[in-house]
Amino acid sequence: MIRTIKSARGSVVNGGNGAVTSAVQTLLDQVEQEGDRAVRELSIRFDKFDRDSYRLTKAEIDACINSLTGREREDLDFAQDQIRKFAEAQRATLLDLEIETLPGVVLGHRNVPIQNVGCYVPGGKYPLLASAHMTVLTARVAGCERIITCAPPFQGKVAEKIVAAQALAGADEIYCLGGVQAIAAMAYGTETIAPVDMVAGPGNAYVAEAKRLLFGKVGIDLFAGPTETLVIADDSVDGELVATDLLGQAEHGVNSPAVLITNSEKLALDTVAEIERLLTILPTAAIAAKAWEDFGEIILCETIEEMVAEADRLASEHVQVMTRDPDYFLNSMRNYGALFLGARTNVSFGDKVIGTNHTLPTNKAARYTGGLWVGKFLKTCTYQRILTDEASALIGEYGSRLSLMEGFVGHAEQSNIRVRRYGGRNVGYAMPVDPR
Repeated sequence: MIRTIKSARGSVVNGGNGAVTSAVQTLLDQVEQEGDRAVRELSIRFDKFDRDSYRLTKAEIDACINSLTGREREDLDFAQDQIRKFAEAQRATLLDLEIETLPGVVLGHRNVPIQNVGCYVPGGKYPLLASAHMTVLTARVAGCERIITCAPPFQGKVAEKIVAAQALAGADEIYCLGGVQAIAAMAYGTETIAPVDMVAGPGNAYVAEAKRLLFGKVGIDLFAGPTETLVIADDSVDGELVATDLLGQAEHGVNSPAVLITNSEKLALDTVAEIERLLTILPTAAIAAKAWEDFGEIILCETIEEMVAEADRLASEHVQVMTRDPDYFLNSMRNYGALFLGARTNVSFGDKVIGTNHTLPTNKAARYTGGLWVGKFLKTCTYQRILTDEASALIGEYGSRLSLMEGFVGHAEQSNIRVRRYGGRNVGYAMPVDPR
């Protein structure tokens, strides 16, 4: 039997509400119609940041890189090395294909990089420089030809560490530009910013809604909502560890769900006590406490099968498994953004440094998609080739009959003309003969 020790008081809204959608659409329209003038006006209005050009010069970028301490540069390089290694290993699994399915009939596919990619790096509340690694580096490994980045100013100035991370990851153009105006400028293009084919990267509710509204005009990586974390734990770990990992993600925002699934009532109660203690000393307690109060849950199960079922029902973005047999969950679970197996790892490792991508599905989208990875920046495009007259005539005979079953006379004649020319057989015309 499944019992709820603590229930969430709120629920995360999927997609923008009416007011957000209306406000974002107005801003998108303004940038589409007015270009650079609108970008500048909105940057001044929302970020209090005014420049003649929001693209950073090489000198500005170099200054940002040079502002890093030796330790900061080493740490950035280490993180980017891990992410690059994993992305390269992923890319190596994506092979082009060519196969002769019948004598003389060759089919294949190629993995073609998206040509122009725009990467958004949020930085209003926290300078999330890790998002530069996750988007820019991954697109670079995929082979994208042009990668541009946008990140808002931080505390009224160019966010130096974000810019350094973007540059070191391989961005071709770097803009100090945030919010809806950044997404719109990348998608529509302006007088000075060439448009992109895909926009990737997380952001606040307005950025997420802008991506949702622009989907189709450009490709996007994911529809991103508030950060979610799910801890699955048994009595092999203690309440302090569980509480730390729940609150460590709850500090993302006041609407970030943090859930514990356990089969130990003692661990559940110990976790509650530890959360209360940690909230008295955590510097981000104002955010984390609100998130825990409104979106925190503790679900008590009797069996590990129930734990798996509950976890799959939640389909959480991050799932941290701290049990005696974490591989059971690896082999049994189906709905998750990313798994973190064993007490030695945690979601923060994935967020910052371990090498997997931290842009992951939220709002139960893990039921049907995974997160951002090198494959998101590739298009798998098919091709076909017929090498012999006999093969063309053979396929043509089937194609003609199948087309006529659907009533497509023109399709049938495309097949018939090849049967006549390459098969030497006088098949009947599907279309009237030209009397000339």
